[in-house]
Amino acid sequence: MDVICNQCLGKFKISDEKIPSEQVVFIPCPRCKNRLTLDTRAERPLTQNDLIKPVPPTRPDDKHLLESISAGVYDASDKPFDFLGPGVKTALACESDSAILSKLRFVLKQMGYHTVEPPNATDALKKMRFHAFDLIVMNELFDSPSPDDNPILTYLNDVMMPVRRNMFVALITTRFRTMDNMAAFNKSVNVVIHLKNIDEIAKILRRAIDENTAFYNIFQESLVKTGKG
Repeated sequence: MDVICNQCLGKFKISDEKIPSEQVVFIPCPRCKNRLTLDTRAERPLTQNDLIKPVPPTRPDDKHLLESISAGVYDASDKPFDFLGPGVKTALACESDSAILSKLRFVLKQMGYHTVEPPNATDALKKMRFHAFDLIVMNELFDSPSPDDNPILTYLNDVMMPVRRNMFVALITTRFRTMDNMAAFNKSVNVVIHLKNIDEIAKILRRAIDENTAFYNIFQESLVKTGKG
């Protein structure tokens, strides 16, 4: 079967023996990884257009996106920094609104962070694959139609705990009040910041980071005393 990807227009062949009959199957484009749908159900005469039903060119679902990032080959351009000296703090700012992003850029620079501003979730995940950021500030709707299906939050939930403890994640939202600890716990972030308080984000971040640092200093001391640190 000849298949044409609707996203990159690449052409490739699939042996008929490798395509299950009477099923709807999904295959990734070998060039751009766009997901294509093959419908081989024989309820009516099939045409070429019936067999090849490309998924609309939107962002893939979270699971497919995370899998494609994890399986991707090494690309030096995905590394967010060429070189960083010891003690340099890094931040990832995930925000689509240019006015808010400008505020974040100014605040993070004032706080001494070297900041990366990814244009979408795919780029953010690629950067996070090669670098553990000290601070991540993100809007819960960044490159996501639903705040409960954000691929970056999904990725962070799967990060190993020793690595995750060294990251501070701030979530910008319109659903929860600023510094709502229960909401932060529920979303697996360190602090939530309501959009109406965005002008105070510098003060909020400094306070929340200081409290988090003090907590983990006590936590580490407890581990050492119990012989687990």
